[in-house]
Amino acid sequence: MEGFPSQLPAMPDPMSEARTVALQSPREEIANSLSHGVGLGLSAAALPVLLVHAQGTAATVGAALFGATALLLYLSSTLYHAISRPSAKAVLRWLDHASIYLFIAGTYTPFTLTVLRGAWGWTLLGLVWGLALIGLLFKALGPARFPRLSTLLYLAMGWIVLIAIVPLWHALPASGLAWLFAGGAAYTLGVIFFSIDERVPYAHFVWHLFVLAGTVCHFIAVLQWATGRA
Repeated sequence: MEGFPSQLPAMPDPMSEARTVALQSPREEIANSLSHGVGLGLSAAALPVLLVHAQGTAATVGAALFGATALLLYLSSTLYHAISRPSAKAVLRWLDHASIYLFIAGTYTPFTLTVLRGAWGWTLLGLVWGLALIGLLFKALGPARFPRLSTLLYLAMGWIVLIAIVPLWHALPASGLAWLFAGGAAYTLGVIFFSIDERVPYAHFVWHLFVLAGTVCHFIAVLQWATGRA
């Protein structure tokens, strides 16, 4: 019809994206899948520990979301690196990257629901989950077009906590803050290796080690919070 475009905009094609995925060597992928396989096992063990120690509905919800999003992150990453079939790998790649947004928001949730609470807690909670939703839509509509923007959004979500640093400083003892910021530092340093993983062998594996370190730091912070020792 006159006045209308002859073709509608093409939606992302998993098979097309699969051809653009830069596959690492088989040995690298084994290392990648094993490293986050360890994270998957640790996350599965950590979730019931957090739920047992959580006191009250808000604390239980916060612990559950932190543990569940950690499980999703490590499961999707392990499968993505373990499976070599291109079409499946493209879908798992999207899930792997999308789960990072959910895990960042899930990490905030215990502290926004119970430590900050009030206006600061609800504002930060809504902000990080809103950004996570934007990230998911971004990945769905343009999965491989703007990788640097995705990385910047990950970092922005991770450090947006700084807008609430004053109330968080007053609400958490020094040990809790130390573990929180140690985890953030581990993730941030790991991004250096994530950004060069297509050029430097085993850089992605090193990135995984930093992610594991960051998760352990945040698990300790959440556990201390759950047991009232943060």
